[in-house]
Amino acid sequence: MPIKLENVGIAVRDLEETIAFFTDLGLTVMGRDTVSGEWADTAVGLDGNHAKIAVLQTPDGHGQLELFEYLHPDAIETSPTLPNEIGMHRVAFSVDDIDAALEIAAKHGCTPLRGVANYQDIYKLTYLRGPSGILVMLAQEVKGH
Repeated sequence: MPIKLENVGIAVRDLEETIAFFTDLGLTVMGRDTVSGEWADTAVGLDGNHAKIAVLQTPDGHGQLELFEYLHPDAIETSPTLPNEIGMHRVAFSVDDIDAALEIAAKHGCTPLRGVANYQDIYKLTYLRGPSGILVMLAQEVKGH
């Protein structure tokens, strides 16, 4: 059976803030909608499911994020995910210039958890906390690899 990853879905506190963050990093909004009704209740497993959604795509056309802000039921605030917690973890992006990407992230109040690491002279990479506490990994391939 062939299988293909469609997107990564992320519930967010503020859809517009999160769209601004990811579009500034280079993703493009492919579509927006508000979803509700019996089909949405059944698919997601929540009665009265009602959410604003946006689908964003990476410039290479392969990766997509589906962001959703719940209108009903109320969103449940949780502590931000830690790097060693079990469960949905982070979203990772390759970038051409990690310093430029971090400057963009900083304009949104998002900075590395600790700093930028060099992995075996193959990648420079970092984790940062994006809007709604989303863990975002940025990685830049070191020239020559």
